Amino acid sequence: MDTASTTTETTTTDRKVWLITGAGRGLGTDIAKAALAAGHAVVATGRNPVRVTEALGENDALLVVALDVTDPDSATAAIAAALDRFGRIDVLVNNAGNFNAGFFEEISPEDFRAQLETTLFGPINVTRAALPAMRAQRAGLVVTISSTAGLQGGEFLSAYAASKFGVEGWAESLAPEVAPLGIRTMLVEPGFFRTELLSPESTRYAESSIGDYAERAEQTVTAWKGMDGRQGGDPAKLAVAVVKHAALDQPPLRFAAGRDAVEVFQARARELRDQAAAHRELSSGLAYDVP
Repeated sequence: MDTASTTTETTTTDRKVWLITGAGRGLGTDIAKAALAAGHAVVATGRNPVRVTEALGENDALLVVALDVTDPDSATAAIAAALDRFGRIDVLVNNAGNFNAGFFEEISPEDFRAQLETTLFGPINVTRAALPAMRAQRAGLVVTISSTAGLQGGEFLSAYAASKFGVEGWAESLAPEVAPLGIRTMLVEPGFFRTELLSPESTRYAESSIGDYAERAEQTVTAWKGMDGRQGGDPAKLAVAVVKHAALDQPPLRFAAGRDAVEVFQARARELRDQAAAHRELSSGLAYDVP
């Protein structure tokens, strides 16, 4: 269906074209639904397009496209399909993700790299494919779903936090590069939301193989499995918040999503101030002596 045959909302100035990765389940589905409900056009992507269609149904303003974010050629093809259908991309939401959890020594090198491929290089691949169109438009917003694990690491999080810390540095550095071209970036740092991230489909736990970690590994896996489906955050509300922030002339560089996320932001700021002050005299005396 061409652009002219979509609903009359396509002609309004506030209607945007969204491309969302990982739209077949979890937060990606909620963001797609919220964007459609707000009158936007949505390119909903996922590795399994049938699942995406089942999650979102049929809509004249919806295009479902297959996308494996770890494959740069797949990203290029998805962007081309979006442009062919709607002519532009206004909001890119890098949402696709998974979770390789475990103690660092017990996570295999292959699983550690796989985490980075999906949740660090995935957003990089898709954004690289989308930026030429946004530059030509002199407009666009790149939204990347990060995590409080991108601000504060923790036990059992080495692979996941490494990818999210990488996303934070990449997106923060990208922001001043593209701002003069009319393109903005926004990092969303959720705390614990009732998405599918802790579900068996999304989470891979490292096999316990080192006795020194065995007791803590068992306790952590049991606790996290018990948390699945009981997290306090409502992903539908988060999705609406993302859509509202995307409509701002100046979206925030970072959005703390959830009360627990706000607490992590505040705690991290205190930790950094305390660490800077702890050895200030030594830190400040490392320059060459002036003759």
